[in-house]
Amino acid sequence: MVRIRLARYGNKKRPFYKIVAADSRFSRDGRFIEQLGYFNPLSKDITTSIKLNINRIMYWIKNGAQLSDRSKKLIKSFKKNKEIL
Repeated sequence: MVRIRLARYGNKKRPFYKIVAADSRFSRDGRFIEQLGYFNPLSKDITTSIKLNINRIMYWIKNGAQLSDRSKKLIKSFKKNKEIL
């Protein structure tokens, strides 16, 4: 099963996450199918902290991909911020 989830990158105490489509059997930071965006929790500006390719995310969801809880929250906040701008 394909899942849309976060893969952790960055150094110790300076997290940086890539939002990826990956097979659920692979490890969190392991092999993935496609990178769909990124999330930087330490960024002060909310517009630069999240970048997503919504078209590709919707493509994967239509083809049966499941969202993780955290990626679901990030996508929801990204859409809300795009409406404000």
